[in-house]
Amino acid sequence: MPKHVSLISLLVVCGLWSMPKAVHAQALVPHTLQLDTAKLERQGLGLAQEAAQLGQFQQFELALPRARLASQLAPGNDKVWFLLGGLQLQTKNYDAAIASLNRAKTINPKNADVLFAIGSANFQQKKYQAAIENYQAGLKLKPNEADGLFDLGNAYYMVGRLPDAIAQYNKAVAQDKKFWPAINNIGLISYEQGNVDEAIKRWQAAVSIDKQAAEPLLALAVALYTKGDRQQGLTLGETALRIDPRYANVDFLKENLWGDRLVADTQKFLELPRIQAALEQRQNSPANRQEN
Repeated sequence: MPKHVSLISLLVVCGLWSMPKAVHAQALVPHTLQLDTAKLERQGLGLAQEAAQLGQFQQFELALPRARLASQLAPGNDKVWFLLGGLQLQTKNYDAAIASLNRAKTINPKNADVLFAIGSANFQQKKYQAAIENYQAGLKLKPNEADGLFDLGNAYYMVGRLPDAIAQYNKAVAQDKKFWPAINNIGLISYEQGNVDEAIKRWQAAVSIDKQAAEPLLALAVALYTKGDRQQGLTLGETALRIDPRYANVDFLKENLWGDRLVADTQKFLELPRIQAALEQRQNSPANRQEN
């Protein structure tokens, strides 16, 4: 599971929410227009707050123009450039995101979250070595950041450095005992290496942390069914797909770093009549029809 941290939520940590609100324009404009840079910056920060709020509700079309204008009004504020880069990253405009994030990095080289975000953009572009370098740079500034450790583990995973990936996942869990995505991904590696019992152990641990986590639940279901515990596997599989039917999509599984062996076993599992019936039942449920 890649698990990308919401860049919008990081702005709260960075203190953008605490910025003063914009001062509204006066009704009367003097004959000689004089630019008040401090006032313009306050207005920019106010727009950035609005953009961040809209971004939290995924209103990116409304958020992006505000963030762009904010970056023009407050060009020396790294948080504003970080916000713009984060929104661009959310909308998969990776080149623009990296450009904005690099502006933030130039203004404040000590902002580890910016480095993590650049790494995330690199990762999405499949530039894994660049992602590794940026994650490592961020971790030099924030060595105990569980999300950064996890992201670095994912980048190592993608270049085949599996022992290094496991080491980073374990470090992430050491910082946050409830960080089940890292535990889940150790299970993914274990399964591909043929250590099914270890994978089952990891996925059981992940599910015990979050019973609504569909990914480790489905992986556990497939592993148990393939190993011979068919009844429990089917029951857990039905539950997982009720929680999140996206995991019935092979492409989605691969996006979440599922390896070839687990994907192949999952495809067989998904073709079982009982699992097909569960998927069809959810598709035809009143709640699902209402969503569509």
